[in-house]
Amino acid sequence: MSGVEPFWTESMRDEDIDKVIGILKKEVEKWQVPVVGHFTETPFTILISCVLSLRTQDRTTHQASERLFRLARTPQEIGKLATTTIEKAIYPVGFYRTKAKNIKEICRRLVSLDNGRVPDDIDDLLKLPGVGRKTANLVVTLGYGKPGICVDTHVHRITNRWGYVRTKTPEQTELALRGKLPEPHWMIINDLLVTFGQNLCKPISPFCSRCKIRRYCDRVGVEISR
Repeated sequence: MSGVEPFWTESMRDEDIDKVIGILKKEVEKWQVPVVGHFTETPFTILISCVLSLRTQDRTTHQASERLFRLARTPQEIGKLATTTIEKAIYPVGFYRTKAKNIKEICRRLVSLDNGRVPDDIDDLLKLPGVGRKTANLVVTLGYGKPGICVDTHVHRITNRWGYVRTKTPEQTELALRGKLPEPHWMIINDLLVTFGQNLCKPISPFCSRCKIRRYCDRVGVEISR
């Protein structure tokens, strides 16, 4: 990361983040776990459920993943399925035809390169079709227990709303968080903020009056709240 200009601001104090994470851990217990948490049996099931989740609602992703994994659960098994069979299993996820082709190609590459083993390196994962940084980070963290920060729209939006970072893209947010977020929080930040963002810290009119971390939040960009 040397030679890259940092994107963060010092609005939320560094010493506050441990308190914020601690509060969030208790708060999210009353809400439903993000869908990706339901398919953590293997790095491969994590990978495929993440690919299916892109631009798709959680409930739809969950149901599509269940249907596909009932048919097959390994690269070897799914690779033997016809593309049309995969399409039927995952419909109506967004871009289901493209995702079916990508899943088929992912399985082919995994089997041919390393007998079906999913890479544990972010750069290697990014070479697979349909795999972005969010998915790659989830695979290495949930699948292999390696340090990584999964940044989706919730993490990007909420950390900017706090004033903890000031970035324009999820990629910039990941870089900023790698530079300042204590490493023990890296693997849990996504699950915490996805759940928090879906239930309380909503994109429009968040429930600030009910938020237990509001004293630490700059509420950047919040014009209306409840």
